[in-house]
Amino acid sequence: MQRLEHSTRPWGDYQVLYDGEDCKVKKITVNPGQRLSLQYHFKRREQWTVSTGVLTVIMDHHTFTIHEGRSIFIPLGAIHRAWNRTDKPVSFIEVQTGSYFGEDDIVRVEDDYNRE
Repeated sequence: MQRLEHSTRPWGDYQVLYDGEDCKVKKITVNPGQRLSLQYHFKRREQWTVSTGVLTVIMDHHTFTIHEGRSIFIPLGAIHRAWNRTDKPVSFIEVQTGSYFGEDDIVRVEDDYNRE
């Protein structure tokens, strides 16, 4: 049985639930007051579905509030960010589709933690 990846980040953590040739699925948890980098991808699209809490999403200069059970689609090349503006952890399921799912397909535009 394949051991799936778990990674801790400055903003929270993620667990890879499925890693296949056609898609990758992660459960991402964002700690209170934290946000992921403002980023885009060359090779993948993402569908985010909030499982617990309320997620703020910045995408192409627009702000969206996504509640539990609701989803948002992040198109290929869209500049986006997940942000937890609440005082409780927020979790969402990310389904990646496209031609490549490696972490090196993250192009950071802005990052609170000074990562490249």
